[in-house]
Amino acid sequence: MDIKQMQYLIEVARHRSFTRAAEALFITQPTISKTVKGLEDELGVVLFERIGKKIVLTDAGQLIVSKAQQIVAEYQNMAAELDDLRNMKRGHLRIGLPPMVGASFFPSVIGKFHERYPKITIQLFEDGAKKVESNVVEGALDAGVAVLPTSQEGLASFPFVEERLHLVLPPEHHLSGRDQVHLKELAEDDFVLFRKDFTLHDRIIATCTQIGFQPRIVYESSQWDLISEMVAVGLGITLLPETICREIDDERVRIVPLNPVIPWKLGIVWREDRYLSFATREWIQFAREMLVTSTDYRGEA
Repeated sequence: MDIKQMQYLIEVARHRSFTRAAEALFITQPTISKTVKGLEDELGVVLFERIGKKIVLTDAGQLIVSKAQQIVAEYQNMAAELDDLRNMKRGHLRIGLPPMVGASFFPSVIGKFHERYPKITIQLFEDGAKKVESNVVEGALDAGVAVLPTSQEGLASFPFVEERLHLVLPPEHHLSGRDQVHLKELAEDDFVLFRKDFTLHDRIIATCTQIGFQPRIVYESSQWDLISEMVAVGLGITLLPETICREIDDERVRIVPLNPVIPWKLGIVWREDRYLSFATREWIQFAREMLVTSTDYRGEA
């Protein structure tokens, strides 16, 4: 078993799909299927079993993937340290961004970073904050954006924006003319929320539960613009961060402050117990300078 085979195996386990793993690795599905079959023959065990349309790791597969992740992480650390020793100031970054924050905060930051370090390539992965967190912990990402405080252990972070959620209503809603709405007044409404892999989904449900009701979720999406459009046509209500509310056409919906305040704090996260490559260290420092010290990126300008 070599490093490339281990990487293939890890990707199949992470995506629970040969097709998606092949797409992530930019190879053909037959290639990755043949590799996994060859490993099974070599090791004399079955690594995956099919349950319906999904594949899951067997007990042997879980053991081998766990060991492979450790070996691949060490290999990547060694390669990164060697690059640093050569002092070539080049490298590759894998950064995770939740869809709702990418366009609002990062195009200019990434552009300026590329100007300073043209030999560092950047690969962006859009996913919910919970998935970004877990991928950083597992080593699939070098850094990412998550909602603070994080739920995963072993992560270092710095915050760059702290806002609150606002209530977004269709214009004809009976509360749309209010200056402020209490969350408990929404107990009978239909909610349109982000999917379960978004931290915002869990935070809204948890706050509603604390108030005394379980929100009735009728639609879920990964796109804030689709969520706002569903609200605009009267399919439900939603809660969105101030940054996103500033992007919404306020002629189609009503945006109202919420009580109690539900905070929304974003930060850059990375593994604190793993060697950081030159590219990752420079990105963290550069992003800290751009996002924390410049009001243009904190929603305060």
